[in-house]
Amino acid sequence: MSIRIVQLGSPRTVDEGVRIGTVRRPPRGVPKAEFGSRDYYDVWLPNLSPSAELMAEGKEATSTADWDRFARKFRAEMSDSNTSKVLDLLAALSQTTNFSVGCYCNDESRCHRSILRHLLAERGALVA
Repeated sequence: MSIRIVQLGSPRTVDEGVRIGTVRRPPRGVPKAEFGSRDYYDVWLPNLSPSAELMAEGKEATSTADWDRFARKFRAEMSDSNTSKVLDLLAALSQTTNFSVGCYCNDESRCHRSILRHLLAERGALVA
């Protein structure tokens, strides 16, 4: 059992399980009823995405220093009590079931999902 970190909209893998969208906004131009069948997500969990202001900052990060600053701020947002509890829950669920979390970004290394990967692993999640 484990969590997969995925790019939303990419083809699903075998045994991937429920796909959770950790994005601020749903995919544009896609009917809500088709989010799952088009490999975006089955469940939307926007509270695991950066705030709108921070997301804009992350998109503008061009240097390692810019990205590190974004990562620190995103980690701070994820330390909120309610959000932290959601991360703890996902880490615990990874011990018993397969599921995935993801975002639309092409490059995981410059996407908040890379930070989510670390946050989940720090909580003991089994991350594929």
